Amino acid sequence: MPELPEVETTRRGIEPHLLTRRISAAILRRPDLRWPIPTEIRDELPGQRIRAVERRAKYLLLQAETGSAILHLGMSGSLRILAPGVPLRAHDHVDLELDDGRVLRFNDPRRFGALLWQAQGEVHPLLAGLGPEPLSPDFSGEHLFRLSRERRAAVKTFLMDQVVVVGVGNIYAAESLFRAGIDPRRAAGKISLERYRALADAVREILAYAIVRGGTTLRDFIAPDGAPGYFEQELLVYGREGENCKLCGTALKHMSLGQRATVWCPRCQR
Repeated sequence: MPELPEVETTRRGIEPHLLTRRISAAILRRPDLRWPIPTEIRDELPGQRIRAVERRAKYLLLQAETGSAILHLGMSGSLRILAPGVPLRAHDHVDLELDDGRVLRFNDPRRFGALLWQAQGEVHPLLAGLGPEPLSPDFSGEHLFRLSRERRAAVKTFLMDQVVVVGVGNIYAAESLFRAGIDPRRAAGKISLERYRALADAVREILAYAIVRGGTTLRDFIAPDGAPGYFEQELLVYGREGENCKLCGTALKHMSLGQRATVWCPRCQR
């Protein structure tokens, strides 16, 4: 599914078109996606002005005057800003009409996405208990080291735990561990503070660069302007099972770890 850089790319793509615009109507072509769409989306959101377009983990929040519409792209969801009268495609489930006539259209073929509501001053249960943002000052090697003590889980599984840090999915966990030179199978509690500092730096650097590059083009993801992400062309381990390491030439190894495909270099990662 789209990971943090893809969601942030989407946020940056739609934000200039939505800020200060008023929602004139919410057209729901089905009552549910992954979960039922709350009645507030149809009854309360229209008439309100969008004050901010934010991201929390892999969720997008359209902040209005009495609450926020929460969007999750799921496995295959996409958002487009469209001119009035653009014909519907299959799986165009939601239109948020803007006061200038354009629409924010949500397309989701697999319906694993979500459109939810968070009242002003409340925190939706899906957002409660999440760890720090990986690009925020709250995320550091010290943070990873402190939470990892006595943890027997593999460090890759630990890094993908949304209570530890949000938004580091399979792709970016694999790439960050490669850059930090850490074997993804190692027990999280056995890794030193120095190596966690290197891992935190790698996570920040790779995510920031992937955002600039527009994320990865995997499965159905494309950006709001229809352009693909380009970071996939620079992946060093993810999805490269059966190939050789681009740095040392050693054959990459792969296995299923925590039910996720995992690829690493046995020479570069210890």
